[in-house]
Amino acid sequence: MRQKKTHFEVRTRGPGLYELTSEVVGWCSASAIREGLLTVYIRHTSASLTIQENADPDVLQDLESFFERIVSRDPVLYRHRMEGPDDMPAHIRSALTQTSLSIPVDRGRPVLGTWQGIFLYEHRDLPHTRHVAAHLIGKAS
Repeated sequence: MRQKKTHFEVRTRGPGLYELTSEVVGWCSASAIREGLLTVYIRHTSASLTIQENADPDVLQDLESFFERIVSRDPVLYRHRMEGPDDMPAHIRSALTQTSLSIPVDRGRPVLGTWQGIFLYEHRDLPHTRHVAAHLIGKAS
């Protein structure tokens, strides 16, 4: 068995989904590991990861609209306000989504469906630089 690890920086411009599929696929392909398991992990508590449709941008906009409805940004609802009024809603959104993804790898590529992409989901209002760790374990060619 072989292992590889790396990290990706994703610069966000505010709330929304930022696709990093091509970066992850490129790194996996260059790793020389042909068959295994990829773990992708975000090192933040106010952003998350998701696998979502990457063909129709309406899906991403509808997802963001849904989260706006279910997680209020009204600051009177929260005690934690030290980092700004968007921080506690961002923590709740992160708790409702995922901090890590496990994806099988076959023939050097993550096994994703036709319309699936890997996304960082930013929950804060201001731009941030987010750090995503990746770990791949498996058999080489």
